[in-house]
Amino acid sequence: MASLTESFIEDGFADLGVLMPEEACRELMQAVRASRNFGPDIFLDQATFEANPQYRGTNPMPGRNLFEALSPKSDFILAEPRLKSALSELLGADYTVLDQKFVCGVPDRWLPDWLKPRIIGNPVNNLGPYIRPAYRDITYFYGIDFHQDIIDWKSRYSDLITVYVYIHPVTAGDAPLYVLPRSHKLGACMFPHDLTKQSDGRWLYRNGTGGEMPLDERMLVGETGYVACWHACTLHGTMPVSSDAERFSARFLISRGKAGQAGLDAVNASIPFPLSLEDTRRDLGDAGEAKIKGNIITGRPVAER
Repeated sequence: MASLTESFIEDGFADLGVLMPEEACRELMQAVRASRNFGPDIFLDQATFEANPQYRGTNPMPGRNLFEALSPKSDFILAEPRLKSALSELLGADYTVLDQKFVCGVPDRWLPDWLKPRIIGNPVNNLGPYIRPAYRDITYFYGIDFHQDIIDWKSRYSDLITVYVYIHPVTAGDAPLYVLPRSHKLGACMFPHDLTKQSDGRWLYRNGTGGEMPLDERMLVGETGYVACWHACTLHGTMPVSSDAERFSARFLISRGKAGQAGLDAVNASIPFPLSLEDTRRDLGDAGEAKIKGNIITGRPVAER
């Protein structure tokens, strides 16, 4: 089996398989569901939203984060020995957890009628602005176009990775993650990305600075406790949930420590393009509102509004 470092050099991605104990995941999932009545009631009504629209600051944060609030019940994920060993190899033994949270894929039946015309076809449908403040301790989404996780780290060098954990079974209808292995090789690129679906089903990816390559798409379905991780420049996204049920996952952003050696150094040294950006996206207006329509992953061309 290839080491995590080797997997990241080649693919910018690693499938770690089912690492988490099913019973612990089940108990955590029960605690999540007990935290509120998941459904249409988590959304603001139209008048309340329009009276004071807030497009920024609506994601989980310290003091408003259900994953952290459920500690120690949630602690088993980052304490799993095989995951810790893999992270130590890639990031150094003193790696740092930058962010940890639950992510919920929202089914269509939850969405208020007033909201649907505003979000259908947007590149990034983070629903936080439309969620009641008391429930913003989870990130809710309705499909997110192919993107890199460096998107949220303007001017930062790509010294971090993402770890994603399915805490219940995720099938093709449950908004599974789609990953484009090897896309990290073109470095950090502004969102939305230049991707064209080819007749053979592959994606042609161009980074705007002379790099291009064909990429195969991988859909990440998995049983309870499935874990995958990827580089900050690896393209990934998700379709909207097509089933009637919501999809819950745990997501972590973890950065390289200060140790003398770490596998990520070799990964980044293999990439001949910039690994940081002064501007990471062009899809948002001054207030943080979406100003671009279109979603490549769903086949809708991206265009300015």
